Amino acid sequence: MFDQHVKEHGNRLFGLALKLCKNREDAEDLYQETWVKAYRFMDQYDSEKEFGAWITGICVNTYRDMLRRQKWRFLYAAFQTNEEKDFVLSNVPAEEPADYSDVRNAVDALPEKYRLAVILHYYNDLDVKKTAEVLNIPEGTVKYNLHKAREILKRSLDDG
Repeated sequence: MFDQHVKEHGNRLFGLALKLCKNREDAEDLYQETWVKAYRFMDQYDSEKEFGAWITGICVNTYRDMLRRQKWRFLYAAFQTNEEKDFVLSNVPAEEPADYSDVRNAVDALPEKYRLAVILHYYNDLDVKKTAEVLNIPEGTVKYNLHKAREILKRSLDDG
């Protein structure tokens, strides 16, 4: 039974992982961890609900967990002392605004809550209700996040 779910949803799930992670290695890790969690918690799956939405929710939550774990680890590993870190960080010049040449770069630059809504709704063809279920937020919030994302994307693309 589980193998059938992997066959049915595997390609779409890996595509989602690629869109979320932006590189193949992290996407492969996310994909594997998602299926491991799904297998481990299969007894909690409500068969009355769509499996695709359930596994997508696991993937998005696993991605968020990965972000929280990795957020600062790479930065601090480069420094031997806190003083060295503080000195370098205090002397970093302000970043120039990025020149987004296509939609994918603009989507990647969105704030995370907007980016997730856009990826699930537009890239993975989830309707507002399913997107809300996956993100565990109200439908109205999904609609607002999509609206704000479109505004931000329009401004980014018009400026580029």
